[in-house]
Amino acid sequence: MSEVLNHQQIKKKITRMAFEIYERNLNSAGVVFAGISGMGTILADLLFQELKKISPLKVEELEVILDKNNLLSEDIELSEEIELSGKTLILVDDVLNTGKTLAYAMKPFLDKELYKMEIAVLVNRSHGRFPLKPDYTGYELSTTLNEHIKVDFSGNEYSVHLN
Repeated sequence: MSEVLNHQQIKKKITRMAFEIYERNLNSAGVVFAGISGMGTILADLLFQELKKISPLKVEELEVILDKNNLLSEDIELSEEIELSGKTLILVDDVLNTGKTLAYAMKPFLDKELYKMEIAVLVNRSHGRFPLKPDYTGYELSTTLNEHIKVDFSGNEYSVHLN
């Protein structure tokens, strides 16, 4: 297993992503981070905290609760209902593999009157099987389908590994 990103690199990428989000959403009524269950929720919270530090934008967060291994048979739920009219929704996950999870995670928001919907990922593997491209990417990494990316946000040291 080889380290792709260390703690300091991940923190810098999150800061850069937060500044990009701020710059692109100056005209939005607010930004809502919707983290996908698991590491997506943690990344969404890190982006939320960083954006709150650097901008006056109204920032909120929620969790998109889904089972990544059973997308078809499980309902996709939100941790809470937030008013989304005129706001930018940023769907967040740790790794973008094929795009299937993100496509399904959009479902609860398709009937909302959003200002716009964007996607943020820490690592984009570029194996798009669904027509989704992230608006905010921490790291672009071309891999084979047999390789695996592991994002670790546990403890005080974050890391991304490839095996």
